[in-house]
Amino acid sequence: MIAVVKDTATPEQLDHFVSWIHGKGLDAHVSKGYNATIVGLVGDTTQIDPYLIEGMDIIERVQRVSEPFKKANRKFHPLDTVVDCGHGVKIGGGTFHVIAGPCSVEGENLINIARQVKAAGATLLRGGAYKPRTSPYAYQGMGEKGLDLLCEARDELDMPIVTEIMDPRDVDTFVSHGIEVWQIGARNAQNFPLLKEVGKTNAAILLKRGISGTIDELLMAAEYIMSEGNPNVIVCERGIRTFETHTRNTFDLSAVPVLHDLSHLPVCADPSHATGHTRYVTPMALAATAAGADCLEIEVHDDPKHAWSDGAQALTPAQFKDAMTRIATVREAVTMEVE
Repeated sequence: MIAVVKDTATPEQLDHFVSWIHGKGLDAHVSKGYNATIVGLVGDTTQIDPYLIEGMDIIERVQRVSEPFKKANRKFHPLDTVVDCGHGVKIGGGTFHVIAGPCSVEGENLINIARQVKAAGATLLRGGAYKPRTSPYAYQGMGEKGLDLLCEARDELDMPIVTEIMDPRDVDTFVSHGIEVWQIGARNAQNFPLLKEVGKTNAAILLKRGISGTIDELLMAAEYIMSEGNPNVIVCERGIRTFETHTRNTFDLSAVPVLHDLSHLPVCADPSHATGHTRYVTPMALAATAAGADCLEIEVHDDPKHAWSDGAQALTPAQFKDAMTRIATVREAVTMEVE
């Protein structure tokens, strides 16, 4: 349920209304937009008579929200959320950023890759220190040593780190390393204990859509994080599993505008995991940019043929530089004012 507050309401009246809501055992989420102030009521709203609220002097109207996700809902928060990733990088609210780097941290080559992606225009560095793999015998990542290498690259290049957290027990390790953006991968999109645990932090969370997850399930996963107090969520479309076999996943580009319509959270797109093939990454990156994505996540490796994981979908630094030039052109076209 949301209550739209009259523009004549005083701050004292609004505070009194919020206190009244809390007294009813509900949470009140206040969002001040350009044209209106909205109070979102979260909890068992069946116990409250909407006509009683509508009769209050400061309330313009009351509207029930049918979607199960409340805090992630644009009806509760009309303005775009902007997530501060540190180092001057803010995602959302009209900005555009590119996350780039290798699928997994392999060693000292990380800093060479990082330097090249930054030179090409990337603003965040990705790299997996912990890797979820289908096979238990596949490379699982360097663990904390990988985090150390990422931190060295961050400190040299002044770039926020994006890396995956897989286990609630690693939260303290991520905090102690100062990891700016914690990625929740597709396999953990419904790992509810993990979602709750990262929700207790203030870290920026890059939340990927589940392997066969619906858009509602993605937003409900975001709701788990936000319900614990962390509003810093970026949702990511990375393709879903369908019956098609020519690409690794089916890239649901329509999810980008749909997510913008349903939610105030920034939307990222990952064409690398979506397609699984280098030759398709740049075209899909351009398409996601045209669809209105707030950021892209692209895998880049200096020697893809010998990458320890997912080399088949990684761009070389030269290919990434070319892609960034084309992305900039599309971005300019998308954001230009049309008379």
